Amino acid sequence: MSDERLTAWVHGLVQGVGFRWWTRSRALELGLVGHATNHADGRVLVIAEGPRDRLEALLDLLRGGRTPGTVTLVVESWDSARGDVAGFVER
Repeated sequence: MSDERLTAWVHGLVQGVGFRWWTRSRALELGLVGHATNHADGRVLVIAEGPRDRLEALLDLLRGGRTPGTVTLVVESWDSARGDVAGFVER
């Protein structure tokens, strides 16, 4: 099975609360690569690549209600992995 790419826009109170660090920790536990990036409008963009089941697990965690801050909405899209990321970083 080939890896996939998850793009998730996370809305809510997700900046300044440790959300990117928490996301990085969960992604690394799942063996995913990518990044979590703050945007000027208050959203966090999460890009992750890896096996679909692990990406779905990350998405479930993002929506699970146990994140730092308050997530009100997660909008996701799926694509084939690009292979242009290594490790998982906070931006």
